[in-house]
Amino acid sequence: MTDRSFERLNPMTGEVASSAPAMRVADAIGAAAAAERAFAAWSVLGPGARRAALNAAADALIARGDRLIAAMQEEIGATEGWARFNLSLAAGIIREAAAMTTQIGGEVIPSDKPGCIAMALREPVGVILGIAPWNAPIILAVRAIAMPLACGNTVVFKASEMCPQTHAEIAGAFADAGLPDGAVSLVTNAPDDAPEVVGALIDHPAVRRINFTGSTQVGRIIAKRAAEHLKPCLLELGGKAPLLVLEDADLDEAVKAAAFGAFMNQGQICMSTERIIVVDAIADEFADRLRAKVATMTVGDPRKGEAPLGAVVDGRTVDHVRGLVADAIAAGATLLSGGEADGVLMPPHVVDGVTPDMKLFREESFGPVVAMVRARDEEQAIALANDTDYGLSASVFTRDTARGLRVARRIKSGICHVNGPTVHDEAQMPFGGVKASGYGRFGGKAGIDAFTELRWITIETQPGHYPI
Repeated sequence: MTDRSFERLNPMTGEVASSAPAMRVADAIGAAAAAERAFAAWSVLGPGARRAALNAAADALIARGDRLIAAMQEEIGATEGWARFNLSLAAGIIREAAAMTTQIGGEVIPSDKPGCIAMALREPVGVILGIAPWNAPIILAVRAIAMPLACGNTVVFKASEMCPQTHAEIAGAFADAGLPDGAVSLVTNAPDDAPEVVGALIDHPAVRRINFTGSTQVGRIIAKRAAEHLKPCLLELGGKAPLLVLEDADLDEAVKAAAFGAFMNQGQICMSTERIIVVDAIADEFADRLRAKVATMTVGDPRKGEAPLGAVVDGRTVDHVRGLVADAIAAGATLLSGGEADGVLMPPHVVDGVTPDMKLFREESFGPVVAMVRARDEEQAIALANDTDYGLSASVFTRDTARGLRVARRIKSGICHVNGPTVHDEAQMPFGGVKASGYGRFGGKAGIDAFTELRWITIETQPGHYPI
């Protein structure tokens, strides 16, 4: 283990929030080797034993709850509410994965060959490289670990440089549960070393699949590197989620969902509502109601817990949001709500009159700003929703449920909600995107497909007859 370390600074105070080992390539290779050794024992355990270990890990995660919440607040400026939600959902993800251990089934397939019994079996693949981001650090770290373990794999878990202590606590919870040494091998590295460390892990022969949640830019780099070794990837990348409000929508419900989806965790969620597409017939009324709602969403020091919105992760986010807003206003858009940031405390911004030629329509903001886009009718609203490189989450509001389903089927996204917010996650659901939002699915039985190999095995029960 390296004797080097790196520090993560608190975005609110600038003081040291945590210190972690600054692993280099040799350390990462050692972590992969440890996971490979652990695979031999973990992969042959029965489903009941794996289920018990995972349930113990969920208990251990909850037991570390106070430390996890404190680490999230210190490292990324999270509110206590967001941290507690992370903890609760993450424990549920582990328990759902535990329940899946007995669902990793196969089938007997009728064979045309007399006396041949043909089977399709799902088996673990080996070592999975899991790379998780900082924005929902407990949820996304657990998602990178739990289902691979349930399927009999072991994991090299590459922590985010933005929240190494939070991610180390999660690896510790799995160790507390009594998993074999190396079953979850933690890698922490300084930011400058990330490309070299991740590249070495992708290249390592023990690593058979890569599971990455993060930006589309980095996802492309990872996919290209993995393709050189013909290693499959599961990629959950960026988003530009649209929320469509049709003329027959319940505007009160639409406003609540839009404000929540746009500004929960200061808009730093891959599913965050980034474009509210409203038909002209009700656009003015919707804008008035949204402005009034957002006016109640104050921003404050997350350590005090006195405001619903807290800090963004760094000053670059503030600068990025400012640039997107300024570009839109210069091109003719109108600022419905906003204000100056106090360091990393940035109030929620709503920009009306955004059009497809503006950066705010195209670029993922990942911050406290949402674009309001006006559409002539349902048809144009759908076209605007699909006018993006991304395709993770979406939603549509209408009182006509059948209409909502028809519209949802036409939106090109991995996830779409009718009369619900774009931000919605449950452990058992097939979670993932299309287009530049990535490929593959987490959750439930879809996760089994992602983290197992499907094999064809036959047994001959009669003497063979061959033409030569």
